[in-house]
Amino acid sequence: MDAFTAGDVQKIGIGLTAMGLLFTMLGVLLFFDGGLLAVGNLLFCSGVGLILGFARMKSLFFQRDKLRGTLLFFGGILLVIFRWPKLGFFIEAFGFMNLFGNFLPHVIVIAKHTPVVSKIFELPGIKQAADYLQGASPNQKANQAV
Repeated sequence: MDAFTAGDVQKIGIGLTAMGLLFTMLGVLLFFDGGLLAVGNLLFCSGVGLILGFARMKSLFFQRDKLRGTLLFFGGILLVIFRWPKLGFFIEAFGFMNLFGNFLPHVIVIAKHTPVVSKIFELPGIKQAADYLQGASPNQKANQAV
């Protein structure tokens, strides 16, 4: 199997992850509905598990330097399930940023090269925020302009 082709299990995992993100967004839009957030969390976690597989998921979540993010992420999920959706969502989001914050510059670079989304990153406030999150210093931006 090629490195860039997804098997059936990974395709199901992508679908579950997308549905989990959709349910989570709906839960936030509907004033932190606990049921939608809980279903979104369960779908997202099971989808990531199917995409990565057990061994890679274990190595991602249980690294020593990412233990704080893992505890906050899963603690937030438990708070959402046990009827504290607002507090749980924010704790979970903080844990998510601790876990996956290293990937954020890569996501920004990919988004800047996406046809429709790249126009959004050219807006004045968003451009500075994205440059800050991407880690570009003013000297690097001046060198890129030359």
